[in-house]
Amino acid sequence: MKLSEFKKDLETVNELNFELPNGDLVPQHFHVTEVGQVTKHFIDCGGTVRNEKAVSFQLWEAGDFDHRLAPKKLNDIIVLSEKVLAIEDGEIEVEYQSDTIGKYGIEFNGKNFLLIQKQTACLATDKCGIPENKLKVKLSDLQTKSDSGCTPGGKCC
Repeated sequence: MKLSEFKKDLETVNELNFELPNGDLVPQHFHVTEVGQVTKHFIDCGGTVRNEKAVSFQLWEAGDFDHRLAPKKLNDIIVLSEKVLAIEDGEIEVEYQSDTIGKYGIEFNGKNFLLIQKQTACLATDKCGIPENKLKVKLSDLQTKSDSGCTPGGKCC
């Protein structure tokens, strides 16, 4: 989800709820401790130099149970961040502390902002020899060792 989409959806809610991939909500007393733009300049395993930018939100829980971040307050923080940091309208990446700092994508279901698990991937599959699609095989179609003539001690494996 891009920042402009998030801001538009933010205008439609009265409560700010972030839902984790397991369906639990981030506790209501969370704070957005950072809004920023993150730039990643790197080289992939195929030797291609790449640049990526993302808008970063960091969610944090504190022992402050008496306060709740309102949608308008978060919008004000975002507008200030756009002005002061010249943040571009990029994809949002949300950081949230669980066992370690997790990075999530974000979607909106009309009520809650859903934290979506992100996955790593090889960006140079054409240079690494990794097939684009995995070969789909039914395990029931595979031969067993006894069908192939292999036997213990037969030195065929």
